[in-house]
Amino acid sequence: MTDELFDVSGRVAVVTGGLGQLGQVYTDGLAARGMRVAVFDVAAEPGGDGDVRRYSVDVTDRASIETATAEVVAEWGEPHLLVNNAALDSPPDAPPEEVGPFETYPEASFDEVMDVNVKGVVLCCQVVGAAMADAGRGSIVNVSSVYGLLSPPQDLYEFRRSEGETFFKPVAYSVSKSALLNLTRYLATYWAKAGVRVNTLTLGGIFDDQPQEFLDAYGARVPLGRMADADEALGAVVFLASDASSYVTGANLVVDGGWSAW
Repeated sequence: MTDELFDVSGRVAVVTGGLGQLGQVYTDGLAARGMRVAVFDVAAEPGGDGDVRRYSVDVTDRASIETATAEVVAEWGEPHLLVNNAALDSPPDAPPEEVGPFETYPEASFDEVMDVNVKGVVLCCQVVGAAMADAGRGSIVNVSSVYGLLSPPQDLYEFRRSEGETFFKPVAYSVSKSALLNLTRYLATYWAKAGVRVNTLTLGGIFDDQPQEFLDAYGARVPLGRMADADEALGAVVFLASDASSYVTGANLVVDGGWSAW
């Protein structure tokens, strides 16, 4: 049985960072529901067939976004959905200075994260959002994090410090993700009369084979007692892509297992 309220078949989506852990979930999940999905990813080999096409796109380069978007429009028409998923965070093997004290956090690291996580979202909204506005409809989903809504609790990483490491969750990711909240509100009001809805999707931590010490500490802080499985981020995107959310704009949809309820 299908529900027309959540039917997104025949529509066109752009997913940035579509080769990443969550990007692949969004791409596969939307394509399985009948959407044609354009993957914008700096690591992509251009190509694909059927309902999924890959484009090599640097989201910090407006010309790169414009070229790919023009190809999507020529092939499939103006996108109905933009999922701004591409983002940088400090990896587990980040250099010591990047996960050291706030006072010495490298300026270059801050610039790199902000360039992708904020400027990249702005540029994609400018280019893809403009195409949506020209078509008189569309939905933009800016993917944020609970670390952009609330400060990361540094004691989650105490197990690393107890092993002799100096480790703090860096500042840039939180700053960049919180910036998306007001970008969403700005664009929701700016494009409302053009029929383009803009919302934030704030996600809790996603399970990705983290160390057990981290999983235990994280689970203790979540009412549901665990991190999210990647697939659990998909339902909110389908909702925001569909007519079920036709009166939802400027909102922040929080999918965090209850993290922010405490």
